[in-house]
Amino acid sequence: MIFHILVGSYTNEIYTLAFDPNVPSLKLVSSVVVGHHPSWITPHSTNPSLVYAGLEQPDGKIVAVEYDAEWRGKVVSEVSSGGADPCTLLAYKDELIIGNYSSASVVTLSLNPNPSQLDTSRVLSSSHLTGSGPNPERQKVPHPHQIIIHPEREELLVPDLGSDKVLRYFKTDSGIWETKGFVEYQPGGGPRHVAFYEGVLFTVLELSCYLAAHEFPPLPSSPKLIACLPTRHKPEPHPTGMLAAEILIPAPNKTFTTPYIYVSNRNDPDSTGDTIAIFSASPFEFVAEVSTGLEHLRGMVFGGEDDKWLVAGGVNGHGVKIFERVDGGKGLKEVVADMDIKAPTGFLWV
Repeated sequence: MIFHILVGSYTNEIYTLAFDPNVPSLKLVSSVVVGHHPSWITPHSTNPSLVYAGLEQPDGKIVAVEYDAEWRGKVVSEVSSGGADPCTLLAYKDELIIGNYSSASVVTLSLNPNPSQLDTSRVLSSSHLTGSGPNPERQKVPHPHQIIIHPEREELLVPDLGSDKVLRYFKTDSGIWETKGFVEYQPGGGPRHVAFYEGVLFTVLELSCYLAAHEFPPLPSSPKLIACLPTRHKPEPHPTGMLAAEILIPAPNKTFTTPYIYVSNRNDPDSTGDTIAIFSASPFEFVAEVSTGLEHLRGMVFGGEDDKWLVAGGVNGHGVKIFERVDGGKGLKEVVADMDIKAPTGFLWV
């Protein structure tokens, strides 16, 4: 079976790659020019051929891209993101929820009646975040960095790197998302992305390079910190720059029965390239660290049967690579690479 993977980037294009695990091979099938820095891509909730991308630029844009049966895309609509540098978006039911990093806003756009034709007249809400943190370079203002729905209840979470909080949004009676609480982290941590497993919220702290675990019951109960572990086997005493990036917790299945947490680390000074740290979910502890050979490893996503394969990319070098989960998920083995893909940032298995 050949898998297709869409690749967002810090270029002007979204790429389509074909991955054949039997050869193995990873080849560029097509690309579509969509505009400046389509770094994050998300699928429509029911139509897999329709994808939305955020263009990270001062006058933020959202584009809708439609794909044919051979995964060749074309832009069918474009609209303002309602802010600057949209770095995250989520198509949830009949809504598109957008996080504008530089203007500290969360915008909700209705996808009805025609989800392929975006329209600013369909803006349902726009909220501006407040707060700051102690890091003068990265935390003067709020920076929403992810839009994610809780897997078991209708609760929207927005990690805010600028204020050291993960905001909790709930639907009002009028159908609008409204903040009703938050999870607070150590000052200067910089929450970037979160993932869930068995009632626990795991948070990657980009600025401090830590992974936090909280018990996360429904409101009105409060979150409770379980532990906070470094995302590197040999952590730096005073980390600087952009470090921990993505967190993934693939659900256990018949092939991989034990849950593991995978965290990407960027800008590793080691000559073997950036790393992926692997943790066990229960008990929460460090398991292994895998060198990838990638430079500035930002995005990665599991896919294929039983989430056997991991696609990852280096924004600053060495393209896109596919890794296979080995040793029950406690390890990763490089399978194939395409070194020619420029500045990959995000992925979508289709």
